[in-house]
Amino acid sequence: MKSNSINLADNLEYLRGVPDNTVNLIYVDPPFNTGSQQSITRIKTVRDENGDRTGFGGNRYRTERRGSNSYFDSFDDYVGFLTPRIVEAHRVLAGNGSLFLHVDQRESHYCKVLLDRVFGRRSFINEIIWSYDYGGRSKKKWPTKHDTIFWYARDPADYTFNIDAIDRIPYMAPSLVGEEKAARGKVPTDVWWQTIVPTNSKERTGYPTQKPLAILERIVNVHSSRGDLVMDFFAGSGTTGVAAAKNGRRYVLIDSNPEAVQVAAKRLAEYAPECFGFTPNLQTV
Repeated sequence: MKSNSINLADNLEYLRGVPDNTVNLIYVDPPFNTGSQQSITRIKTVRDENGDRTGFGGNRYRTERRGSNSYFDSFDDYVGFLTPRIVEAHRVLAGNGSLFLHVDQRESHYCKVLLDRVFGRRSFINEIIWSYDYGGRSKKKWPTKHDTIFWYARDPADYTFNIDAIDRIPYMAPSLVGEEKAARGKVPTDVWWQTIVPTNSKERTGYPTQKPLAILERIVNVHSSRGDLVMDFFAGSGTTGVAAAKNGRRYVLIDSNPEAVQVAAKRLAEYAPECFGFTPNLQTV
């Protein structure tokens, strides 16, 4: 295992080669088992008076398609797929390390039982709800606008939690708490409000299911220390690696999707990661 690396590999095979008790923090966002093709098309808009869309001030723009990313998100036995990977995650975590498993409502209850079995129920620390408000709204049920992030500690009596590193949020009624508290802000609860990555954001990579950097920076800063090793073995577009590198942590990213590791390599290029199993093509990602 090499620090500050991006690895094109089967994550289970890779994990089996990682020494015991060597990783300080693991965040994983596995496919959600939606049973469908996950894809997103990257576009660029160019100023053109004969363009196909109208922007700010009535200016016209032309849409240029820049390619797409996709993967098929379906498993006949989702828990069976995750189980050996969670077992390996437990093994490689350091004594004061933590695992964050990011799932949605389709599989969250099954994953909780799995995590209890592997880590032990006492190691369950938090169920974090990431709440967002974006996209379409169902007319047949309450619109689903949240994901679940389970936090389990390797040792429930000894884990990293840097409370001073928490990014505080504004009070809803600052006049009721006084100027000092209002200026400092309050600690978030286990419900985190954070919009998804906007389609017009510089952060947007065009990779499907990309998660906001703000979510990952909160996890990395609070649940690891500078110099610690952070791992993501469903690395996708590399957001975990960016959060780690920006904040002085080492990182190991693993993904079996050639498109994903190329996107991650481009995002992390300024940090000069070592790339294994592929050659980064920074010009065409």
